[in-house]
Amino acid sequence: MEIKLTAQELKKLSTKKGLLALLSKAPLSIERSLRYVDYQKKLKKLQVELIRLQTWGIANNERIIIVFQGRDAAGKGGAIRRLTERINPRHMRIVALTKPTSDEQTQWYFQRYVEQFPKAGEMVFFDRSWYNRGVVEPVNGFCTPEEYDVFMNQVNDFENMILESGIHLVKIYMSISKKEQAKRFADIKSNPLKQWKMTKLDERAQILWEQYTEYKNAMFKKTNTKRSPWKVIQANRKTEARINVINHVLNSIPYDKDLEI
Repeated sequence: MEIKLTAQELKKLSTKKGLLALLSKAPLSIERSLRYVDYQKKLKKLQVELIRLQTWGIANNERIIIVFQGRDAAGKGGAIRRLTERINPRHMRIVALTKPTSDEQTQWYFQRYVEQFPKAGEMVFFDRSWYNRGVVEPVNGFCTPEEYDVFMNQVNDFENMILESGIHLVKIYMSISKKEQAKRFADIKSNPLKQWKMTKLDERAQILWEQYTEYKNAMFKKTNTKRSPWKVIQANRKTEARINVINHVLNSIPYDKDLEI
């Protein structure tokens, strides 16, 4: 089959990134490889802006929280890696809290999250957050109905306090289809380098899909406020999702876009 390429497309594929994209995944796909080269170009440009955002934040003692929620295998970790891989690691943290300890279970629910909040000039990325109690915990029976109700009654006031203290808060929800989730789970299970990602909760995600949807919709209805809105990122295609995530972060924080770095 004859393949016709423009001079510009041929130039893209002749680069190191283009050749790597062509050869790294079977079957060979010109279209996919061109998309990947374009993605890498966009990503590099946006990551420069992330450095500018962080530089502004450090210089002005800004505090930034970016919350990631979403379906299991929706690409939260991958998006966070692209956000953080080029910025200064001394002024950012990724927080992915494990199951609460026995002491933490006796505390105010939000307390262990507050303890992870940023200091001046710092960005904190929550790979799942206090919103576990809005969806994951009630679906899986990890909290009582009363605890869920208390959370839903308190969360908007909690976030108002965050914003009133001068912290920038960005809330992102990564959304994928049930079919795409099943496909990603199969890939994780078959790949020895990814198998650690599969948890007992992930194993039940397909079975409990509708329950997750019900609680997710209730969460949005209650907490998608004008002052603290959610941004839903359609994530069936990972590269597009990552670009959209970074664009949303950059558009959500009023940093100095003319700052020299």
